[in-house]
Amino acid sequence: MVTEIISSNDFTQKVLEASGPVLVDFFATWCGPCKMLAPTIDEVNAEMADKARVYKLDIDQSPDIAQVYGVMSVPTLIVFKDGQPVQQAVGVQSKQTLLSMLA
Repeated sequence: MVTEIISSNDFTQKVLEASGPVLVDFFATWCGPCKMLAPTIDEVNAEMADKARVYKLDIDQSPDIAQVYGVMSVPTLIVFKDGQPVQQAVGVQSKQTLLSMLA
């Protein structure tokens, strides 16, 4: 399952107004570690499909959102619950770490 890439236009609807936890992978197309993390993000998305939402957000396409959440390096992973960021990790993370962030 390929993870959907969202933008500033649909961030509010898909992330802030979502019911249940949402993991957002802030990434960039030029980022090596982001490319390494991509298959793991897709696995988490497939595994958590009925429990949580998982999206990717390109910081070069949506710099406004990255700035709001203080994203200084990529990949940055933020879990949102009820429209609020509740957990954050920077750098390549294991699948288990991502699953526990969403638990």
